[in-house]
Amino acid sequence: MNDSGISGRTALVTGAAGGIGAAVAAGLVREGATVAAVDIDPDGLARVAAADERIRPFTADLADPVAVARLVADVEDALGPIDIGVSVAGILRPASVCDTTDEDWAATFAVNATGVFTLLREISRRMTPRGRGALVTVASNAAGVPRTGMAAYAASKAAAVMLTRCLGLEVAGHGVRCNVVSPGSTDTPMQRLLWTGGNGPEQVIAGTPEQFRVGIPLGRIADPGDIAETVIFLASDRARHITMQNVYVDGGATLNA
Repeated sequence: MNDSGISGRTALVTGAAGGIGAAVAAGLVREGATVAAVDIDPDGLARVAAADERIRPFTADLADPVAVARLVADVEDALGPIDIGVSVAGILRPASVCDTTDEDWAATFAVNATGVFTLLREISRRMTPRGRGALVTVASNAAGVPRTGMAAYAASKAAAVMLTRCLGLEVAGHGVRCNVVSPGSTDTPMQRLLWTGGNGPEQVIAGTPEQFRVGIPLGRIADPGDIAETVIFLASDRARHITMQNVYVDGGATLNA
């Protein structure tokens, strides 16, 4: 199949003001889609939207279920039926389990798990009667292997992974596909928050034994475009017989654990 089938379609991408979300939005536009770029950061959205008139900014707080329902309705009113939905938005508040506050736990799940749930629910309710659609959740390889100081993040991403796969089973008979992309360390502002000292990238690639964390066998940190390419493939007709899968894009860091 040479034609990706994305040209002329409408996509909604959350977390689109920067990092992986912005790379996904740009990649979908290159494939010919019109993209509803969603984020809580209006300034970041404006910068992303300025790159192409087919990127339309929509500001929304994904932690608010009412706002998410309104967002999906507004996007379809403005751009037409959503053919592709990509959930990228996420937050990270590093802390050990014992030091994680109730507020940090709740905030992390509100965006990373409940926000994904609400978005997938609202879009799939519209896709299933139409008999088509592709949904992709960007999770994390931390959802599959334990990480010190990242329990809330890892648990919320694990919830998003299984939510997406369960939805995929429920809507497969309606022609809607649901897949997950799980990045490892990727050069984004969230990743840079974790770097201490002046050798952050080198330390990530080499691994951190005292944190029981192996390095990256391929010897490089991912670029947001590396993740976006996998997302776009799964959203395209090239992946028309793929659903309920979780693709790790981490340079081998999790050793397929």
